[in-house]
Amino acid sequence: MKAITLDSFGGPDAFVLRDVPRPVPGAGQVLVRVHATSINPLDYQVRRGDYQDHVPLPAITGHDVSGVVEEVGPGVTAFVPGDEVWYTPQIFDGPGSYAEYHVAAENIIGKKPAALSHLEAASLTLVGGTAWEALVVRAQLRVGESILVHGGAGGVGHVAIQLAKAIGARVLTTARAGQFDFVRSLGADVVIDYTKEDYVDAVMRETAGQGVDVVFDTIGGDTLSRSPDALAQLGRLVSIVDTAKPQNLIQAWGKNASYHFVFTRQNRGKLDELSALVERGQLRPHVGAVYALADIALAHARLESRDNGLRGKIAIAVVPPANQDDPRARS
Repeated sequence: MKAITLDSFGGPDAFVLRDVPRPVPGAGQVLVRVHATSINPLDYQVRRGDYQDHVPLPAITGHDVSGVVEEVGPGVTAFVPGDEVWYTPQIFDGPGSYAEYHVAAENIIGKKPAALSHLEAASLTLVGGTAWEALVVRAQLRVGESILVHGGAGGVGHVAIQLAKAIGARVLTTARAGQFDFVRSLGADVVIDYTKEDYVDAVMRETAGQGVDVVFDTIGGDTLSRSPDALAQLGRLVSIVDTAKPQNLIQAWGKNASYHFVFTRQNRGKLDELSALVERGQLRPHVGAVYALADIALAHARLESRDNGLRGKIAIAVVPPANQDDPRARS
């Protein structure tokens, strides 16, 4: 099978397209013909060596799969060949999704929502699971509460806005001026242009000085130390960013705030919950660009660029693009 391998840590040119043996499913495993995957910040962090102690080389990386069951191993009961499935491979535990075939444990795989194309489904597995873990499991966001989503136009952010609205929260988000219409179309109630206004000032103005109940950090920087100024008493901050820089949390102490750091876990339950929202029309990933498997390096370079013009996710068509249902072409 064709696969993109990472032979050394470095820039996007570290990837190599080559032929490798097709995997064989063992007991409790499923072999999936990968139709699509996508690119996440985690992917380029792995590529450049941020987690090199956890990634032995050479490696097949990638963290999203949407495809069709090709074969099932002994003991598998939930799937049969021909089923359309989606999932996030176990992170730091075996080969990833930049390949034509992938083997995964039955218990982390879900039935792909019929309402989504493979390109769309592959753009939702990791970011959707991350947003669910952050907002539902950790922050326990409730109906009538308010939330500030940092980076609402990004991969995780654009899903978090939709999820928060489905829960029944009031959503404030930061974005650039050119992204305003996009994040509003997702359901954002208040959009803050972070290039022109301090987000703390904007939040306090929009909440009559009370602050928001939850802050969701997808961007890093000094968010851990500054966001408490925008939190209400007993507020919660959830971060998905690997932040090594020391930060002063004295303001969080004064707000009796709780902090949650999320590294998403893989399981079918979250996928089933996301599927229900998709089928009810309350959640849909936005595919901002599509690349072929052989162009993984170009996709990585674009996502890693700060000025990439992206909204939502970059999807990778593992099955040739001519045979994929490209959601950007829909009316």
